Amino acid sequence: MGAAARAMSNFGFADMRVVRPYEAAFREARSAVGALDLLANAREYETVAEAIADCSLVVGTSAGGRKRDALHDIHRLEAGAPVIQRTLNDKRVAMLFGSEKFGLSNDDLSHCDWLLHIPARDEHPSMNLGQAVAVCLYELIRDTAAPLPVQPFQTEPASAGQAELLTAVAMEVLSESGFLQRHPRGNMQAEVRRIVHRSRPNAKDAEVALGMMRQTLWKLRNPRN
Repeated sequence: MGAAARAMSNFGFADMRVVRPYEAAFREARSAVGALDLLANAREYETVAEAIADCSLVVGTSAGGRKRDALHDIHRLEAGAPVIQRTLNDKRVAMLFGSEKFGLSNDDLSHCDWLLHIPARDEHPSMNLGQAVAVCLYELIRDTAAPLPVQPFQTEPASAGQAELLTAVAMEVLSESGFLQRHPRGNMQAEVRRIVHRSRPNAKDAEVALGMMRQTLWKLRNPRN
């Protein structure tokens, strides 16, 4: 954590958010040379959903090659960085890094719009947290003449908080309709969350979809009305 904070300070990023940190004394990490203030001001959250609620784009980091990663689009760092740069012009972006031992969980990954992969040799693809943060942030701030691979959003995209609300209401509808009882499989909430993020609704469409699902939910609970 200290090395990650130091890398953030090196490249001009100050908004560190941590979810259920394993080490209670992480704010005093000696490796945060020159970045103790940044580490001291890091915000703690109980869930990933809370930590990213105000973000319009959520990008996970992955060593690649895992079966579960195939559920998401994966972009190499040099291709994904310009997308993040463009989005950062007027919106918040969350970059998710998992623990060095386990990486991001399936539930963590379900919050991501897509994944970012740092190319490394196949025999040793993983990096420690501080290294991964430093490499990613350097790529974000360095000048590049590479063409941007996507067009900017024409409308305000739904925030991660809206996407999480869509997921929660959709789960209520699935429960009330009996779908979850007839189709029990794995972590359905994570699957629904992935579908919502892949669809990339804009803020207005998200509000309309919420209204539709809430009306459906009300009707399911009040069939005689």
